[in-house]
Amino acid sequence: MWKKKKKTIEGKLQGNERGFAFLIPSGGGEDYFIAHEDLNGAMHGDLVLAEEVRGRGGHRTLARVVQIKERGYRKLIGTFHSAKSGGFVVTDDRRYFNDVFIPRAAAKTAKTGDKVECEITRYTKGNPEGKIIEVIGRQFDRNTEIACLIRSYGLETAFPPAVKKNAKAVAKPVSARDCAGREDFRNWMTFTIDGDDSKDFDDAVSIEATENGWILGVHIADVAAYVRPGSALDEEAYRRGTSVYFPEAVLPMLPEELSNDVCSLRPGEDRLTLSCVMEFDRAANRRKFRIAEGVIRSHARLTYRQVQAILDGGRKVREQFADVLPALTEMEKLASALIRMREERGTVDLAIKEAHIAVHGEEVEISEYPRLFSHRLIEEFMIAANECVAEFGEKKKLPLLYRIHERPAPDKAEGFRAYLDALGIRARFDAETVSPKHFQRILKSLEGTREFDLVNRVMLRSMQKARYSGEDEGHFGLASEHYCHFTSPIRRYPDLVVHRAVKEWLRGGRKLAALKALIPEEAKHTSERERVAVEAERAVDDYYKLLYMEGKIGESFAGTISGVTNFGVFVELDNTVEGLIRVDSLPKGRYELDETRYTLTGGGNTYRLGEPIEITVAGVDRAARRVEFVLKEEKHVRKDHRGKQGRKARILH
Repeated sequence: MWKKKKKTIEGKLQGNERGFAFLIPSGGGEDYFIAHEDLNGAMHGDLVLAEEVRGRGGHRTLARVVQIKERGYRKLIGTFHSAKSGGFVVTDDRRYFNDVFIPRAAAKTAKTGDKVECEITRYTKGNPEGKIIEVIGRQFDRNTEIACLIRSYGLETAFPPAVKKNAKAVAKPVSARDCAGREDFRNWMTFTIDGDDSKDFDDAVSIEATENGWILGVHIADVAAYVRPGSALDEEAYRRGTSVYFPEAVLPMLPEELSNDVCSLRPGEDRLTLSCVMEFDRAANRRKFRIAEGVIRSHARLTYRQVQAILDGGRKVREQFADVLPALTEMEKLASALIRMREERGTVDLAIKEAHIAVHGEEVEISEYPRLFSHRLIEEFMIAANECVAEFGEKKKLPLLYRIHERPAPDKAEGFRAYLDALGIRARFDAETVSPKHFQRILKSLEGTREFDLVNRVMLRSMQKARYSGEDEGHFGLASEHYCHFTSPIRRYPDLVVHRAVKEWLRGGRKLAALKALIPEEAKHTSERERVAVEAERAVDDYYKLLYMEGKIGESFAGTISGVTNFGVFVELDNTVEGLIRVDSLPKGRYELDETRYTLTGGGNTYRLGEPIEITVAGVDRAARRVEFVLKEEKHVRKDHRGKQGRKARILH
């Protein structure tokens, strides 16, 4: 009798610091759990071929690696520890759970406690072997640690000479010749609204009140006029994919000659734009729109705080900004109407906290970033423009990169509904056809209740991640039928792709077929670069949070349970700092994790995702890059807040 052939899956490994890994299938679908003994020498980031095995790992099917098709990362960042035979590198990325062995001849000048970059030269089923490429600095030095984090994500701080040369060559003042054939918006009252520290102003807005509504102009820097396909600038922008923002630095997608100068819509200077002009009635229904290559001269550079102060009605500030006050008044009316209309449509507005990290010398300050109405005003205008351009692209069959957010997978939606049932909340929706309206109604029904935060967190986990695609599949969270990114070409490559397609159509469309051929790879690459940027930004932010919390050891705070695992409870404070209460710090007892209800039960207590909890800061482990909490009633505080050095620092209790 023939044995049934086992199912094989190709995908990338996502390691876990506890020694196991998940297989992310290349063709999509559910993740697989791979135990440590079934990795067969494979490491985080490797492209592997695996086969299913009997049983399940939690809610995931089990698999084992049968072939390593392609190694993911050869260069790693970590801390060097000397030994008789040479030494080893404990990697910063905890997903690499095997230290890298460094023979004595390959260690260069590295000594214990040095932060280094190493290259793997030989793979084994145990510890891979490597060599030191560079000694970066000393462990726990702030600048060194930040530099290591940036490098660990493959990010670069400097542009190659050819890119700099290209940028200087094209970064010329706007001339009359540049403006020829463009629609002239220089007499329109346009201005930018950005953060206090922003330097790259890629969007300006204008408004005109009409008898029946408004004419809104969203004017976007015409980056495509300067960054030509195939140029050194273009290749570098594509490689980077996006700008990356850190508390003390920005790694721009484009050199400053463009991002902060000729492409930035600075006040009083002629700037080339791709403009979307929309007409709305008083209920914010869009009646028509047009897209045009234009030229503007921004009237003012405003900040969110200034605009909010103007809208809030202070007499002195209104007098100071009397010239822009009429426009801002109309913008407030339109934005409010757009918000109401989107809410009626079913948009899902998840309450996600964002940290504001301020660094003053050696001092780090952290607070929750305020979300002002002025932020929402610009958000609504940008969403409106993005929807117009996506609709235009779909109608004209243009090769655009759409920003899609798919409906939650049926199993995730069903799991969310089961969670609501466990809370006594009856939700009526079909897991196969759930709509944004269903999710919105659930949140609105819970506003002001203790369950709101719980449900908000679980709802977020049930939803898919937004990504770029050549197919116009809509945006679930925004309840948008058509959506793309159009409004930030200075800092996002997908927006530049969209601009090129629209401009090509406006000019006759002869090169559209060539642009279309690039879309599948562009969608894949830019989605990946966005993921890397988000992870890098989060990792650097988390390091600053560690520094901040070192001054809070022994202090108590109110927080919210942000995660439950079989090894402990994660807690997020109001300032967005997250720490771990290890299971051995909880009241004694046998603990059971319920993944469907997001609970950890034991010791006579149940810890549930989203519930409030009071903690005391027990320590900060810089080596593991983790803040450690205990329950407020516990008195134990760890004095060695920098964490242990060497291999023991790798152990998660």
